[in-house]
Amino acid sequence: MARETTIRQSDDDDDSNRLSSGGSGSKPPKPPATGSAFEDNPDQPEFDEALRPSRLSDVIGQTAVVERIRILLEAARMRKQPLGHLLLDGPPGLGKTTLASVIPKELGTDFQITAGPSLSAPKDLLPYLTNASEGSVLFIDEIHRLPPAVEEFIYPAMEDFRVDITLGDGLNARTINMQLQPFTLIGATTRSGMLTAPLRDRFVNREHLSFYTLEELTTIVCRNASKLRTTITEDAAREIALRSRGTPRKANNWLLWTRDYADARADGKITLEIANRALKMKGVDSRGLEDLDRQYIETVITVFSGGPAGVQAIAHTINIPADTLEDEIEPYLLREGLIQRTPRGRVVTAAGWQHVGRKPPEDPPPTIAGNHPQPTLF
Repeated sequence: MARETTIRQSDDDDDSNRLSSGGSGSKPPKPPATGSAFEDNPDQPEFDEALRPSRLSDVIGQTAVVERIRILLEAARMRKQPLGHLLLDGPPGLGKTTLASVIPKELGTDFQITAGPSLSAPKDLLPYLTNASEGSVLFIDEIHRLPPAVEEFIYPAMEDFRVDITLGDGLNARTINMQLQPFTLIGATTRSGMLTAPLRDRFVNREHLSFYTLEELTTIVCRNASKLRTTITEDAAREIALRSRGTPRKANNWLLWTRDYADARADGKITLEIANRALKMKGVDSRGLEDLDRQYIETVITVFSGGPAGVQAIAHTINIPADTLEDEIEPYLLREGLIQRTPRGRVVTAAGWQHVGRKPPEDPPPTIAGNHPQPTLF
């Protein structure tokens, strides 16, 4: 069950003040590492260990989405009204939670965060709604996993800022109408198709996050390396970005691992050679494929002659649940064009054969309505 937390803007400010002042008896912050390809602004008073951006201006990538959100924020501040409800959807690791946490900091309001799976009944959601102050932000991650009862309960809260509470049961039951402070609900989902139409339509604003470019990821790696007080060369940052599958979360994970490797096995500086050695130890190849991804391709080629093969058969062969293959492994292989999903099963493409060092088979003879060769006269 996801942990539920409540975050106040004033707490963030207090933490920032303590960090910048160093606190009583604490050591002053270390200066940034020199020689990195991109360094933070020297006027910045401290280097935050957290890699998440704290302001909208610090967000790299998703340019169109950020600009539209900036317009929404400016309009809300001019009207002195709460921001309209916002739905963020897209694959995991693209910054939905980051954008959701930046918005209340830009507005200077309170911020509450929870997750759909942790709200099993309306009573679990009620404290968040009653504690919401005017203009505050309530963020629900994985909102597509809300139970139907909770989803129905949140409808009047989103539209009319009220909730109906039933006390007792039977003939003695009575309903109390409780008015709420106007607030903003931000929902995040990796599967927007699983949202019901009534819930999806209640979000005034909806933004889809797409994968990042190589240049954007390189900038993110360099900036976060500076936050981590780690020296990194530009070609090393580009190599890490190249193997990150267009996802900032993956880029940060590989940066942290490469930093650990550089500290333990080198002089602490991340060069191209160090980055290659560190990622090779992790089993990450030049296209970002990991050991399990290559095992998937090798299995389909070796056991099923390159396909077609059903996902259940592949899952049993490599002893991995089928939903793990569909949710974690196949999306990137499909996006890279290394496999195909056909009505008869999964097929490894010619690019997939070549990537694992295999020679693709010769083109099969032309077929009609199945796998039978086309008939000839003789």
